[in-house]
Parts: sequence; structure tokens; C-alpha cells
Amino acid sequence: MSEAMTTDLYEVTMALSYVREGMTAPATFDLYVRDLPPERGFLVAAGLEPALDFLSGFRVEHEDVAAYAAAMGRPYEDLEPLLGLGFDGEVRAVPEGRIALAGEPLLELTAPLPQAQLVETYLLGQLSHQTTIASKAARCVVAAEGRPVVDFSLRRTHGPWSGLQSARLAAMTGFTATSNVAAATAYGIEATGTMAHSYIEAFPDEETAFRAFARTHPNPVTFLVDTYDTATGVATAARVLRELASGPLGAIRLDSGDLGEEAARAREILDAAGLPEVRIVASGGLDEYAVEELIHSGAPIDVYAVGTRMGVSADAASLDTAYKLVAYDGRPVMKLSSAKATAPGSKQVWRRPGFADVIGERDELPPHGGAPLLETVMREGVRTAAPDTLDRARRRFDTDLAGLPPHARRIRHPAPPRPATSAGLARLAGQVRRRIEVRLAAGDEAGGRQAA
Repeated sequence: MSEAMTTDLYEVTMALSYVREGMTAPATFDLYVRDLPPERGFLVAAGLEPALDFLSGFRVEHEDVAAYAAAMGRPYEDLEPLLGLGFDGEVRAVPEGRIALAGEPLLELTAPLPQAQLVETYLLGQLSHQTTIASKAARCVVAAEGRPVVDFSLRRTHGPWSGLQSARLAAMTGFTATSNVAAATAYGIEATGTMAHSYIEAFPDEETAFRAFARTHPNPVTFLVDTYDTATGVATAARVLRELASGPLGAIRLDSGDLGEEAARAREILDAAGLPEVRIVASGGLDEYAVEELIHSGAPIDVYAVGTRMGVSADAASLDTAYKLVAYDGRPVMKLSSAKATAPGSKQVWRRPGFADVIGERDELPPHGGAPLLETVMREGVRTAAPDTLDRARRRFDTDLAGLPPHARRIRHPAPPRPATSAGLARLAGQVRRRIEVRLAAGDEAGGRQAA
């Protein structure tokens, strides 16, 4: 499937109309999140890298035109005006790993109108999904308060490609390892993993299973201890680990039950066996809420393995993301719909200390202490720099997180910061609104005369 086939049919119909009407002047679209899900205080920008790869390779070929025509039930010749259309526009965006707020453009794209329209669905899909997962993963890291968090999401994500993205995004926001072999290989992430309950069940008893596993996998080794009776499993693992002299990285894993209580009991057993250095790993339905509760309860858990609820962002699986036209052919435009009004014109987001962000016109002077958040990442359809790296994105996240206000970091009931609107952008919006209202009034008056 080509890049040009990753689109929505309504975009094809609009693009075809634009071409036939000669409406090919530059158009600017903003991609942003209207509002955050409940209890969210921030977003982590993600998905830009695959979006730029997509735009770099975008071109409508013969097979794309044929697919468009077949989907619409029309002859090939009707859709042929789209043939050869590629992307040669400009993209300005928030780099991956940066913390952003609702209402701020994550990406601003300027290109001939048919081009800008045809790429909408792919851009929305990539940035919406990946920003959703990155933001969820970041909250798990915040909740862990410096304790290691590892990714166990692959088996429950919406397909292997989603699992690959989740592992990368988790690493971007501070997860220390992943069980995903493909992600570990592709992105240089540390791989981690242990055993499933089926492994234990395949052997006559837990001790036989633990010894067999240890023979195949030299130290450090992690034993899953709650297949049958957790206390017995921990005691058995302690006996085997002590004989192995596993060292400081040996561990047991708890995957069910009241993890706080089980961890406390396991810590007592391990300490009594002379194994204070053996770590306790917890998994099983964890997310930032569960991790926060366990830490605040004093549970002696050393590592948190987070899977399903992070990989699908279970409590907020989507973002209210929009891709809206803000300028066409040099003319700023805006939408006046109730509760969904847009701000006109090309923009810049100015990051000030304490995340007191300001959204202004692109060419406005920055407010005091403001640094630009949107960077030009593509001109004339070509990247302005080499592809970004996971390490750079991780460093951006670490830097931004360190400066995020405490109330925005809270896991429960945060008061999310909102960006302010500059005086210049407010004036522009007022001018465009008045122009639209004058035209609407003139239209109503003309309609009234016609009806009379």
C-alpha cells in the first residue's frame, strides 16, 4: 500500500474538487489537541518522525488513482487529475519528547491545498495515537518516582506495529527496558523478560521449573512466584536463588493478587533467607494509578512492569485531536462553530518558565522569557535535518519534565495549565470574526429579500 492510499475518502473527494476548481494556492493547517482527557495535566508530543517519513514519500501513483476510483464507483478518468500529486510543502512541529499543552499546535503544515488535504488522516492517526501512548507512559514514569518501569505491553496492544510504537514511546518517556524483541533490536532498548505461568505448569513443581530455567539462563535470573501459592513460591525461589548466589540483580516477579501485601510478605521471606539484594518485580494490570497507590502504601516493590493499560492507554484511549485550516492563499480563516472555534493564521507557541505558554502569530515578537516550541522540520517536501533519534527525544522529555509545575505532574485531579493567547493573535481573530459576521449578515439580508 502506498502512502497516498492511506487516506480517508472524504479527503479524496475534496482534493479532487480543489484541483478541478483550480484551488491549489498554499493552505496552512494546524494539528492540535482541543482538550486533555480527565486527570491529565500535560501531553508528550510524539509521532512526528513517521509523519515526516510519510510526507517524504507521498505521491499519488496510478494504483492510487485506481483505488480512489474503485472506492467511489467512478471511472479512472474522473480521478486522474490527482495523478502525480506529491508533497512539497513546509512543516513546523513540536519535536518528539517535548511536553505540550492542549490547544497548542503539535504540527503546522503549509502546502498547496489538495496536498495538505490528502495527508490529513495519516498525520492525525500518527500524532494522535503516539501522543496518547507517550503521554500515558510518561504518567507511569512520574508515578514511579524514580523506580524503574519496564514495558510489558506487546501482547495486549492493538497489533504488533502498535506494540512496536508503544515500546519506543515508553523508552522515550523514561521506561528502562522492554519485553518486545523487535523494539529492543530496532531502537537499542534494553530487553527484559522472565517466564509465564505456563512454564511453571509444564514442570512437575515450581522448584524443578526454577532450576531448569536457571540452567538455561545464567544469572541474573527472575522467577515468577505466584502460579500456585505465592508464599510457597517465594520460599522456593529464595532457596534456589541462594544456591545460585544470584547477586544483586536476581529477582522474583509478582503478577496477581494484592501486590502490596504480597510484596511485603515476599520481602520478609527473602530477607529472612539472607537475600535482601533480591529485587521484587510487580506486574499485572498496572498503570500510573496503581503504581502511585503501591508506592504511597510503602510496598517494597523495586521494579514496575507495565503492560496493557499503558500500551492501549486504557482509561483515555484517544485524544480530541483536530486538523483545521487556518489560512488559504494568504488569507487567514477560522471556524466559528460553538465550542469548536479555531484561531486563524500561522502560529508560534512560546514556552515560558513554569509552562506559562503563549500562542501567537508566527511573526510576532516573543513574549518576555519565551522560547519557540514549533521548529521548521520540512521545507519544499524535504527534511531540514537528519531523522531524529530516540536519545534526543528522551533528553527533551527529561528536560521538560524537570520544569513541569507540580500541579501538572499530579496523577489525580491535576489542574492543567492552559496556553494564553497573544494580543496580536487575539486582534487577528477579532478581525477575521468580524469579516465573517459581516458576510453572514449580508447573506441573511439577501436571503430575506429573495424570500420576500
